[in-house]
Amino acid sequence: MSNRKNVLIRFIIKRTKLLKNGEAPIFARIRIGSQDAEFSIFKSIQPELWCPEKQAAIGNLKEAKEINRCIQRTQFDLNEHLNRLIDSRKEVTPSAIKESYLGKSHEKLIISLFHEHNNQVKLLVGKDFAPATLQRYETSLMHVQDYIKKKYRKEDIPVEDIDHEFLSGFELYLKTDRNCGHNTTMKYIKNFKKIIRLAQAKGWISKDPFAELKFKLRKVEKDFLTEDELNTIIKKDFQIERLENVKDTFLFGCFTGLAYSDLKKLTPDNLVQATDGNYWIHTKRTKTDNPSHIPLLPPAMEIVEKYKDNPHCVNHHVLLPVYSNQKLNAYLREIADMCGIRKKMTTHMARHTFATTVTLNNDIPIESVSKMLGHSSIKMTQVYARLLDKKVARDMSKLQQKFATSL
Repeated sequence: MSNRKNVLIRFIIKRTKLLKNGEAPIFARIRIGSQDAEFSIFKSIQPELWCPEKQAAIGNLKEAKEINRCIQRTQFDLNEHLNRLIDSRKEVTPSAIKESYLGKSHEKLIISLFHEHNNQVKLLVGKDFAPATLQRYETSLMHVQDYIKKKYRKEDIPVEDIDHEFLSGFELYLKTDRNCGHNTTMKYIKNFKKIIRLAQAKGWISKDPFAELKFKLRKVEKDFLTEDELNTIIKKDFQIERLENVKDTFLFGCFTGLAYSDLKKLTPDNLVQATDGNYWIHTKRTKTDNPSHIPLLPPAMEIVEKYKDNPHCVNHHVLLPVYSNQKLNAYLREIADMCGIRKKMTTHMARHTFATTVTLNNDIPIESVSKMLGHSSIKMTQVYARLLDKKVARDMSKLQQKFATSL
C-alpha cells in the first residue's frame, strides 16, 4: 500500500510528438517508485512557451491561462482520485490512479464521463464540431463541477446519483448563483442531458433522470435596427478612428448578414467577382460550417474599397480591421448613444438587421435570405422573419386599392 508522499505527479510536453501546427502535446505523468503512467490532458503549446521547472505555460495570454487552469484542475482531480483509492484501501499504482481519473474504475463518475466526452469533441473540432461547440461544453462542465462542489462538497459523484433533485437544484444554481437567464440555463442543461444520454448508452444507468422534467426555451424577440436608425448610423461621421472602424464593421454585417466570427476571419480571398462583374462573399459559417454566398450590396462594396489599402488589413491579410467582440460591443454602445439610438446595439444585431430591415422588408424571398445566412433550413431563418410596419402597410395598400375599385 502506497501513501500520498510516494506519489509524484508532473506535467510534461512531448517535444518528439509535435502536432502539425508546431505545438507539443501536454501529458500528465504519475510516478510511484519505478512505476509510472501517463496520459494526454488534450492541451498543446508551442515548446518555447513551456516552463519545465514550473510545469506551466509562460505568459499572460488567454491561451496560457487556460492551459494553466487545465493543469491545476487535472492536478487537483488526480489527487482526489488518489485519496479515493487510499481511503478505499485499494492498491495504489500509477495505472490505478490514471484509470480512476479517466473513468475506467468500477465506479462510473459523471465528471469523468463529461471530461471524456469533451476530449472526444476536441479531437473532432474542425471536422464534426465548431470551436464554439467545444467551448459551450467546457463551460457546461465547469458549471456542473462547481455545482457538485457546492452541493456535495466533492469533486465528482457517481452517475447513478443524478436524479430529479440534482437537476432541479442545478437549474436553481444556474439561475441564482451564476445569474444565468432562463434560456441560457436551458442550454447548459441540454448540454448536460447529452452526457446523461451517453451514460445510458454505455449501460451505466437504466432510469432517465430527465424523463419527468420538461425544459423549454422562452421565445425571445431579438432587436434589430429600423431603416431610419440604419441610415442615421450610415450618415454619422465619426472623427475617432476606432469608432469609424467599428461603424464600418457593424454596417458590413448589416449588409451581408455575417456573424462576428465570420467577419473576423474574412480575407480578400473570400471576395469573388462573378461573370457579371459584381462581387460576392464566398465563405463558410464558423458555427455550422455551412456555405454562405452573399452578393455585395453597394454600401458593403464601398466599405471593402475603403479598407483595401488599410495597413492593418494589408499586413494581416484580412478584409476589415475587426476588433475583439468585447471591444466591438462596448464601442457599439458608444455609437448608439452618439446616434440617439436607445436599443442595445451588439455585433449580432447586424445579422438580425440584415435578415429583417435589409432583405425581408425589401421583398427578398425567405429562401434566398436563408441561403445567404448559411442556414441549413428555412425554419432557422424564420426566427429572423419579422415583418415591419412599413412592409405590412405596403402590402395592405394593394388590398385597399383592390377593394376601393370594386365598391
